[in-house]
Amino acid sequence: MSHVVTAPSPVVLPVVGGGSWPVRRVYCVGRNYEEHAKEMGFTGREPPFFFMKPADGLMHVPEGTVGAMPYPPGTANLHYEMELVAAIGIGGANIKAADAMKHVWGYAVGLDMTRRDLQNDAKKQGRPWEIGKAFDASGPIGSIVPATRAGNPSSAAIELKVNGVVKQSSTTAKLIWNIAETIEHLSAYWRLEPGDLIFTGTPEGVGAVVRGDVMEGSVAGVAAISVKMV
Repeated sequence: MSHVVTAPSPVVLPVVGGGSWPVRRVYCVGRNYEEHAKEMGFTGREPPFFFMKPADGLMHVPEGTVGAMPYPPGTANLHYEMELVAAIGIGGANIKAADAMKHVWGYAVGLDMTRRDLQNDAKKQGRPWEIGKAFDASGPIGSIVPATRAGNPSSAAIELKVNGVVKQSSTTAKLIWNIAETIEHLSAYWRLEPGDLIFTGTPEGVGAVVRGDVMEGSVAGVAAISVKMV
């Protein structure tokens, strides 16, 4: 059967060591560090909740380069959120936390860029968040790192600098819901499949960037990412 319009190109990320990663879905966990939850006006270990980004909203930034992210339209308050990303290699539904890590093929570093003013306005009106979270180039991301080469992502320093100044500094050990627990919750509502990515949440210290700012983020043992707003 022939297409009546041009088929979109698949979204593919390079894999460290060779090969490529076909991206299926991009899930994101909201408020998954306690101190970030507090700075957003919430406290406690609330049940995890999720939102999604379009796969073609990812922007690959090879390590050692500086990616150029266009400042998105419609916002005057664009925030950075530095995150560890888990890459699913084995699919499944209703996955138990005790079995979840065997489903993780690898990791990446990513930025969940957020049009905070538009997100907050949507919240006030009880509307969906997509306008604040799911825009073009809203997910700068590095290459996929195999789990065997990713150090200890469950207890790794996570950091973000803006123009050389540290803005976020924490450890993935402070995730409210760790990666295995996140997969258990997520797979209860969606069947996970190979190629899925999970942005696992951001620590405290989120803030705004403007054109010309350079963000430098890292998860120790996994990778680093650098992005300039243009």
